[in-house]
Amino acid sequence: MEQIEYKTFNLLPEFGTNTYLIWDKISREAFLIDVASPDRSVVDFIRKEGLTLKYLFNTHGHGDHIAGNEMIKNEFDVPLLIHSADADMLLSSDKNLSTYWGQRVLSPAADIKLTGGEEFSLGDTKIMIIHTPGHSQGGISIRIENLVFSGDTLFAGSVGRTDLPGGNMDRLIKSIKEKLFSLPEDTKILPGHGPASTIETEMIENPFAGIAAKL
Repeated sequence: MEQIEYKTFNLLPEFGTNTYLIWDKISREAFLIDVASPDRSVVDFIRKEGLTLKYLFNTHGHGDHIAGNEMIKNEFDVPLLIHSADADMLLSSDKNLSTYWGQRVLSPAADIKLTGGEEFSLGDTKIMIIHTPGHSQGGISIRIENLVFSGDTLFAGSVGRTDLPGGNMDRLIKSIKEKLFSLPEDTKILPGHGPASTIETEMIENPFAGIAAKL
């Protein structure tokens, strides 16, 4: 029986950003990915379930993925982790692009700056950090058991846009093919926007990076 459970929150409907809460059923330790807005429903759920929050991860530094960081830090005093290449985006609404949709999203500074390859844990279960640049320079994917949280790198039937500052399509496709498509084919993909998929499905059907891209 798998030890890990997760819940998806839609805290920022206008952007459709997926916020994920993941926890170990035995230890009750948990971590969050990309709290998209300061919506207290995620706080209430953590407390109702009696979970111990250990980490707050950002898959990248865009404003629609980081706007709830301050709320979570204030409520739980947990370390905030983001790749070093995106860390400055937390502190600038221009760099995190929120200025351009009429907001000024700011976040506390990162407590831990990632480089890729790090391992963390929930109870006895490993969390593995994969650097997957392309959508942004510091984009990461997070693997735990048979799940990979792919941020805005890989979507069901699509990939992250690369026309924003720091984006690069060649790097994005390289990240997907070399780092995500090397995972077991039954790995479930949980992206930053949209529905879930699997590595096998995207290897075949993705029109940007899969076999379908060559047809």
